[in-house]
Amino acid sequence: MTLALLAGIAFLWFVGVVRDHFGELEDRFFSTVFLGSALVFLAMVFVSMAIAGALLAGVQEGQAQQYDADTVAFGRAIMLEVSNVYALRMAGVCMISLGTIWLRTGLMPRWMGVLTYALAAVLLLVVNLSLWVTMVFAAWVFAVSVGIYLRTRQGALEAPPG
Repeated sequence: MTLALLAGIAFLWFVGVVRDHFGELEDRFFSTVFLGSALVFLAMVFVSMAIAGALLAGVQEGQAQQYDADTVAFGRAIMLEVSNVYALRMAGVCMISLGTIWLRTGLMPRWMGVLTYALAAVLLLVVNLSLWVTMVFAAWVFAVSVGIYLRTRQGALEAPPG
């Protein structure tokens, strides 16, 4: 559970860096959609982790299980529904809004905007509850982070000292 909290904090920093990267080119409409969907995504991930934590808290070390099988199955179903259905859809909306900003402003290469649309379509249209689908968003966040880092570093190297 602590790892999920730290990942959430890192995601907030990611959102901040992306918005800072917009600079003067920020589109208020799509930026609002990006920020709103990112925050809703993060809230749903935290709710899902809270449900998982509550289920785990019901089992004390060295004691008999306090929840019956139906309760655990129900909690697990809610957790998976929130995280793998609704949170992933919000991640897709977040990606589409950011891809649109990139295509309009040219802040990222065109291929990255098109790839973002394709990956977002996967997140929005997939009906399978495979846990591997959640890795699409994580890999995309990593790729965007590396892209922004490289562009920022390249800009810093080209800037005159002073």
